[in-house]
This record gives sequence, structure tokens and C-alpha cells, in this order.
Amino acid sequence: MTPKAAYLKARDVIKGTFPEAETIIAYDPYWAYLYACNVIEGRWLEGEEIIKINPEWGYWYAHSIIKGRWPEAEETIMSDPKWAYWYARYVIKGRWSEAEGVIKTDLYWAYKYARDVIKDRWSEAEAAIMTDPKWASQYRKNVLKM
Repeated sequence: MTPKAAYLKARDVIKGTFPEAETIIAYDPYWAYLYACNVIEGRWLEGEEIIKINPEWGYWYAHSIIKGRWPEAEETIMSDPKWAYWYARYVIKGRWSEAEGVIKTDLYWAYKYARDVIKDRWSEAEAAIMTDPKWASQYRKNVLKM
């Protein structure tokens, strides 16, 4: 049985937990997240080990299941500029200095981080953002208000 098949059986057939297949579901971060979200409807400690190795599903688990910071997954989440931005904006709800070095490696997410999280000039990333005409223009208009 695949993680997908086990999850779908729990959700659609059993309409509840499927303990016999949880080790299979816990093999894949996506299906483990969905199992916690849609079957258990809360934290699933057995699935957290696999969920936290994926930046996207680590973010979603922290945001929608834990509803707050998840320190055990932060190293993984901050490895990806996109999910680090989302985590800072919607989980931390403010600056995440530990992840800023990664966020500023992607000009799009650096611009969005300055605009939506810092809501002010981000001097540490400004030089890089200004190298791209599109994001430099957006940064001037929406962050610097020029």
C-alpha cells in the first residue's frame, strides 16, 4: 500500500485513523501532513519526523496544525527562500533574522519580505534587489514609496 492509498482509505473509507497504515503514511511528508490535517485534525507526533524534513509541508504544519512556531522544523523551513518568507510572515508574523540570509538569495522573495514583513527598507538585501530591473522598480514603488 502506498502512503497516498493509506491516507485515502483513512479519510474516505474508514473516516478516521488507520493505525495499521500509519507507518506507511509517515513515510511521505505530503501525505503525513494531509493525514494530520484531515484525519487526525491535529498534531500527529508520529508523522512530524517526516513532515519537518520538507520546507513546504513543515511550513503548512506549523501554520495550520501547530498554529505557531515549530522550532524543530525551522532549520529546514529556512533552507528555502519561499517557505522562509511564508513562515516569517504568517507564523512568526515579523522578522526572522535567522532566515534572512537565505531569503535574500532570491530577489522575488527578498522584495516580498521587505514589503510584507519588514515593511520598510531592507538595507542588507537592497543592493541585490536593485540588480533586477523588475524587482528594483517594485521595491522603489512599494517599499521605498518613491
